[in-house]
Amino acid sequence: MKYVYLIQSILYPNQRYVGVTSDVDKRIIAHNAGRSPHTSKNKPWKLATYLAFTDSKKALEFEKYLKTGSGRAFAKKRLWG
Repeated sequence: MKYVYLIQSILYPNQRYVGVTSDVDKRIIAHNAGRSPHTSKNKPWKLATYLAFTDSKKALEFEKYLKTGSGRAFAKKRLWG
């Protein structure tokens, strides 16, 4: 399984990040430990939501879509809590 996950900074709620992983729990721990240069300055992070995919290619395509303008609008309306 692959998971597309959305995380939100606890200290800076307007800072959000979308990623893909095979282990959501380990990935959140890595983000909060500062092991990702894209998210290290806005930690700690909390999981907003995740979606499970059986097809890795579909997961990567959806992650890429969520990082586009229309994908960000979709996520803001439908996925962010």
